[in-house]
Amino acid sequence: MLSNIRIVLINTSHPGNIGAVARAMKNMCLHELHLVDPVRFPCAEATERASGADDILANARVHQSLESAVAGCRLVIGTSARPRSIAWPQLDPRQCADQVLSETNHHQVAILFGREHSGLTNAEMDHCHYLVQIPTNTAFSSLNIASAVQIIVYELLVASRQGISDMPSMMEQLATGEETELFYVELEKVLVEIGFLNPTSPKHLRRLMRRLRRLFNRIRLSRNEMDILRGILTAIRRKSRI
Repeated sequence: MLSNIRIVLINTSHPGNIGAVARAMKNMCLHELHLVDPVRFPCAEATERASGADDILANARVHQSLESAVAGCRLVIGTSARPRSIAWPQLDPRQCADQVLSETNHHQVAILFGREHSGLTNAEMDHCHYLVQIPTNTAFSSLNIASAVQIIVYELLVASRQGISDMPSMMEQLATGEETELFYVELEKVLVEIGFLNPTSPKHLRRLMRRLRRLFNRIRLSRNEMDILRGILTAIRRKSRI
């Protein structure tokens, strides 16, 4: 149940944190570590902090972009301690584990962890279906990234041993991250063409597209639904050019 779960670290500054995350993952039977644009990796400090989880580091996949790291994933969850101006559907670590494990028999799932100093950007959150927040002291909420990973993967291991039930079989046909991104690109182009979005106001355009992403990510579109929506966009473009 855990083999389809990717732990994705984005732009990690300190290689020791990568090693500590690898150790936390191996403790809890996870093995898929993906790194997006790490500042230093491979690195002896990472190997030292891994404390025997060298195989996790050796098999870690390094990506130049987040899109590459989550390719093929039908569920993406972002971790953040910061409130967002546009709210995402929110989970605590236990709910996150239940949601993830209800889908891992059928799909690849990614859990994102951002930079040590600033977490995930809004653009990175655009790829996420849910936001998970770890309850902490409100006066001192910052967690070391390896500590945050340890909490999340602990809940995943516990939930896997409790035998979370499978989601309905229709979940097998959810649209992939790549298919969803193509839809968003096409949607933005059509909304600009018909005058609903103003390309001369980039801030307004980004904000509205972020809200639309949040809407569709919350729904979790199937491949059939995605095909229908893209067909509607194609019909709109043809009509608008008559």
